[in-house]
Amino acid sequence: MKHQFIKGRDIVMFSFQSWDSDIGSNFKDMALELARNNRILFINRALDRKSLWSRRKDPVTQSRLDSIKTGKGELELVAPNIWVHNPRILMESINSIPFAGLHDWLNKWNGKRLAAEINKAIVRTGFRDTLLINDNDFIRGFYLKDYIPCTEYIFYIRDYMIAVDFFKKHGPRLERGLMVRADLVVANSEYLAGYARKVNPQSFYIGQGCDFSPFVRENYPVPDDLQTIPHPIIGYTGFVSAWRIDTAILEHIATSLPACQLVLVGPVDWMFKKEALERLPNVHFLGGKPPAALAGYINQFDICINPQIVNDITRGNYPRKADEYLAMGKPLVATRTEGMKMFEACCFLCDNKEEYVEKIQCILDDTQNQNNDTIKEARREFALSHTWEESIGMLGDAYHAFVQRKTS
Repeated sequence: MKHQFIKGRDIVMFSFQSWDSDIGSNFKDMALELARNNRILFINRALDRKSLWSRRKDPVTQSRLDSIKTGKGELELVAPNIWVHNPRILMESINSIPFAGLHDWLNKWNGKRLAAEINKAIVRTGFRDTLLINDNDFIRGFYLKDYIPCTEYIFYIRDYMIAVDFFKKHGPRLERGLMVRADLVVANSEYLAGYARKVNPQSFYIGQGCDFSPFVRENYPVPDDLQTIPHPIIGYTGFVSAWRIDTAILEHIATSLPACQLVLVGPVDWMFKKEALERLPNVHFLGGKPPAALAGYINQFDICINPQIVNDITRGNYPRKADEYLAMGKPLVATRTEGMKMFEACCFLCDNKEEYVEKIQCILDDTQNQNNDTIKEARREFALSHTWEESIGMLGDAYHAFVQRKTS
């Protein structure tokens, strides 16, 4: 499909995640794609007082603190047309304040200080008539439109963040208020686009991209920590989080299919109760891996799973890992959610833990020819259509449609 891309613009990109995050980032990938035709100023997440205390030994925290004190790394050209800016301020941590009025007053003060730092970077890079895109940060980004000279303000929603405990106190009114204030809202799932459209009619689905370069090679060495794990392997890659992963599904798979090995590749959060699973001899927690290494693990999986627990956070979430699995031709068994509906033709969707075992056994028995080359190629072709070029093209279509309506 031919798209009308955003071209020749100076774009400020403001995000929850920093450029040097050790996990994959949609927004960083979007920046790289937008930089093909535009200049990008990517704003790293400013250090806040609570993080300085709780993560004071973390190398990233120390790097941010050094930047605040000395200016080292304040503004760097990290790729063609992409500058990364580290704001030289310490943000006040205000989420625990119970009073909305006081919270908003302090949030505005934080926002004004943050915007002043961003404006300095805008001047240093010579940006003009900027387009501001905010990646899901409805708290710190709430007042940026007031203090940064931008011609348009786009809010990008890719997770239902207000269901997370941290955001429940102030998040609902701030997210709603920011979507009202935004010129345009874009989302990476149809579910979230529909959710945003109830507040701002100028809300659009722009799809989800994936960097498939690590997943389309031909030869992958067997990772060292998989060398002694026998097949068949049922595998998962990604954050092993209590608010994303259903432990009951994992336990049922492991106990019902003792001849299979259940391998989980990814960092485990402190709330995830893995003790019962660790006692099972066929369950293996391999920990977090660099993003570029994940394809080597997936290549060894006989079956991939996405055992999401269904809640407000996961219901409309776009499962990028599903694209990664399918791009490698792997059979996929996943929980049925709004976000997974678009994958239904290429995978098995389940409503309960019993269905997981049934579908996995079906694949193992190959009763539906799930392992033939034609089906594998269909999976690959479907996944590989979800490129960042396509997603940024859809963003451009939404943006230009908005501009045309504004000027007509």
